[in-house]
Amino acid sequence: MTTLTIDNVHKRYGSTVALDGVSFEVRPGELFGFVGSNGAGKTTTMRIALGVLSADSGEVRIDGKPVDLDVRRTIGYMPEERGLYPKMKVGAQLTYLAELHGLSSSDAKDATATWTHRLGIAERLNDTVDALSLGNQQRVQLAAALIHDPAVLVLDEPFSGLDPVAVDVMSDVLFEKAKTGVPVIFSSHQLDLVQRLCDRVGIIGAGKMRAVGTVDELRGQGGSRLEVVAPHAQPGWASSLAGVSVLGHESGRTVLELGDGADDQAVLAAALATGPVHEFTLTKPSLTELFREVVA
Repeated sequence: MTTLTIDNVHKRYGSTVALDGVSFEVRPGELFGFVGSNGAGKTTTMRIALGVLSADSGEVRIDGKPVDLDVRRTIGYMPEERGLYPKMKVGAQLTYLAELHGLSSSDAKDATATWTHRLGIAERLNDTVDALSLGNQQRVQLAAALIHDPAVLVLDEPFSGLDPVAVDVMSDVLFEKAKTGVPVIFSSHQLDLVQRLCDRVGIIGAGKMRAVGTVDELRGQGGSRLEVVAPHAQPGWASSLAGVSVLGHESGRTVLELGDGADDQAVLAAALATGPVHEFTLTKPSLTELFREVVA
């Protein structure tokens, strides 16, 4: 089983520190969401993992081996900026890319047929890439990353610009690859999607890893929250309760954060004192909320 390891990687461009000791691993069969603001270091990390960029220090390993040319051939990479030939036909292009990865002509054609069918673009084999919609170009780019049956998948913003149906198709394919033991890392600004799909998540900010863990682990770091729907409650009804912070109040719905020493039963009693309580729900912050806190 294959593991992708990013070990204490540093990268600097002149006086700008792009990566500052970035470390994490993507385990066999794991979907790993790599999130951060624009310019945080996601793409630089991925390009170093692929071997397109060199690190100033630190190392990337796949199954304990540094990424050389032979190891690089085992990676499936999907860049954020499309890396396709716009005037070349889809079928010929995918077959050509498969042959570059070492497949025979017949195996390359078989792989092209398999992945274009799986991704719903089999009828576009004779179309040039620039004649396709953005969503179908994304599907062709994913097919290019999968065409050689890679041992590792590295995908930079694979869901960008996709409609819900295309998102479902791509999600299913990534799940299928992960089930075969392939480690899959992808970056995305769609944090609700990352929360739904990923086994673990890494948050990077200003070139440093700010948090790594399962979605539940990360959300648990944000503390417990209560959503209380009390139609007659006025703003400030919970502000005097020990250990309770009011995060928002609108139209009878109040969101509270429970700190140390907070008593949810005392909160309930205070809410009932204002009148009927229609909802009283203990929740955890979403990945989006946690991301805002971490990068801030």
